[in-house]
Amino acid sequence: MNGWGRTNKEIGRRLKSYRLDGGHSANAIAGKLGISRAALYRVEAGGIVKVETLEAIARLMNTSVASLLGAGTEYYASPSGYFARLRELEAAADAVVVRFMPMSYLLTTFSYDSYLRRMMIESIPDTEQSPETLVEIDTIMALLALRKMAAGHLRITSLMSVPEIERFLRIGLVGRLNLPAPELKRRRAAARKEIGHLVRLLRNPDGSIDIAVIDEMLPNVGFQLFETDKADILSISGFRTNELPNVRFGIGMVTAADEPVAHFRALAGDLYARGLKGEAAAQRLEAVLAATA
Repeated sequence: MNGWGRTNKEIGRRLKSYRLDGGHSANAIAGKLGISRAALYRVEAGGIVKVETLEAIARLMNTSVASLLGAGTEYYASPSGYFARLRELEAAADAVVVRFMPMSYLLTTFSYDSYLRRMMIESIPDTEQSPETLVEIDTIMALLALRKMAAGHLRITSLMSVPEIERFLRIGLVGRLNLPAPELKRRRAAARKEIGHLVRLLRNPDGSIDIAVIDEMLPNVGFQLFETDKADILSISGFRTNELPNVRFGIGMVTAADEPVAHFRALAGDLYARGLKGEAAAQRLEAVLAATA
C-alpha cells in the first residue's frame, strides 16, 4: 500500500472513532453531510475524501482537520470512542508499553470481564442508571473484549506498582465500597486470581509479555505507547477499568507529536529500569498475596 493509501486508512479510522465518541450513527452523519451511508462507510474504510468533506466532518465532530489528518492531538470524551481508537492503534502496532492502575486490561483473564461489567454498573449511582447507561456499558465491554482477543500479535511491556496491587487486593473487584461482606469476600478472591495469573505469566514467559513490578507509587495517569513501523504514538487515558472504575467522566487523548512521545518514552524507560522482572517479580507478587491474605 502506498503512502496515500495508508493516510486515507488512518483518516478513516480516526473518523470512525470520533463518530463513535460522539454517539453518532452512520445514517445521521451521512445525512448531515449530504452523502449516502455507503459513501460514509467508504471514507471510514480508507476511501478517497475531498478536503471540503473533511472540513464538514471536522465541524460535525467538533474537532479539527489537523486532528483527522493525524497532525494534532485527538481528544475523546467518551470511553467507547477512546477504546475504539485504542483497538485501531493496537491492531496497527507491533509493540506497546502500558501503564494502567494497577495493571493493563490486556493482561487480565477472560473471567475478569464479567466482574468488570458488574463493577461498571455498581460505580453509577442508582438515581442515574438507565437502559441507556447499560447499553453504553455493553458497548464498552464489547470493545474491550475485542481488544483483548486481538492482542495476541503484540509485544506488551506492562509497568505495575506494588502499592497499587496491594490496594487492588484489599479492595477487590468492586465498583463501590459498601457491598455486603460475603460479596466483598468473593470480589477479593477474584482479585487474587488476577494477580495469580500475573505470577504465572512471569514464570512462563512466551516472549510477548514483559512485566516490570515497581516497589513505589507510579504516576496517576494511565498511558500507552504504541510502536509502529512509521512512528510511536502516545495515548493518555482519563478512564479506568480496574477496581472502582470510571467510564463516565474523563478525556482520552492520542498524539504522535514528538515532544510528549519523547517525554513518556523516557518516563517508561526509567520506570522499567527500576522494576523487578521475571522470577524476582513473581516472588514479589507472591509476597504481596501472602501479606494481604
